[in-house]
Amino acid sequence: MTDTALNVGWIGCGRMGAAMAGRLLEAGVSVTAWNRTRAKAEALVPRGALVADAVADLRDRDVVFTMVSTPADLKEVLLGAEGLLATEGALPQVVVDCSTVSIEASAEVRAACEKLGVEFLASPVSGNGRVAETGGLSLVASGPRATYDRVESLLVAIGKSATYAGEGEGARLVKIAHNLFLGVVTQSLAEITVLAEKGGVSRAAFLDFLNQSVMGSVFTRYKTPAFVNLDYTPTFTPILLRKDFDLGLAAARALDVPMPLAAQTAQLVQASVGSGRIEEDFAILLDLQAAASGIALESEAADITDGLGTGAE
Repeated sequence: MTDTALNVGWIGCGRMGAAMAGRLLEAGVSVTAWNRTRAKAEALVPRGALVADAVADLRDRDVVFTMVSTPADLKEVLLGAEGLLATEGALPQVVVDCSTVSIEASAEVRAACEKLGVEFLASPVSGNGRVAETGGLSLVASGPRATYDRVESLLVAIGKSATYAGEGEGARLVKIAHNLFLGVVTQSLAEITVLAEKGGVSRAAFLDFLNQSVMGSVFTRYKTPAFVNLDYTPTFTPILLRKDFDLGLAAARALDVPMPLAAQTAQLVQASVGSGRIEEDFAILLDLQAAASGIALESEAADITDGLGTGAE
């Protein structure tokens, strides 16, 4: 059962952040939201949220969640001159960061929180805005076990599951490893889909078979409409995927772990960035694979669901 006695502050109301905060509101949690562009926080008001005029207005919250884009953004909203932890006096008891940032940046923020007596939990997520809206996110968290136990019900209210990965920055490594796998799987899916199409099989037929086989997954079903109908509305861009490959391969070097498949995929992700199509979904890896195979893809205009229970895309 969700602990609705905890007052929550929420920093970052982009598509992901707003969907996640909305899940807490639906669970009956009191949420006060802040976003650099105020209108994005105000969009949560009809769902029951309050809106903070400044980050500092969240200092009296029991728990403050952050969901921002970059390590620089995270440091600014927490440690900047007008950040959550910038002045003495009342401070939140717990900060939970759900952003995808480097292990080093997370450790720096954790140390600053601990110095001020604020508990810090790293809790990145698997999924995108659409998945978040349907309650399908998976969360992983690391930090003091007692802190995790205290906010676990909030994490489970946000998504379908929460996993505790131990002390320190283990959750960051889990998320980075996850995104490496995301890229490798997508590239592999692009290769076999193009192979089938060049051999005369429609993408819809091939992916229908794959999705109903033991090799099908939530992810392959979710990407099927994009692959079949070539709808590259962005859920995760090549630029963001390249960032995660940089983080993942840096971690592999530091830990002396060879990652030949990930390294090769990183070059293909870089090629997708180099193509200039950086505002589209990273599923454009399919187009690049097709071009390398001497074929031009066309939408099959098929009525296919994404497996999330939300109908055809």
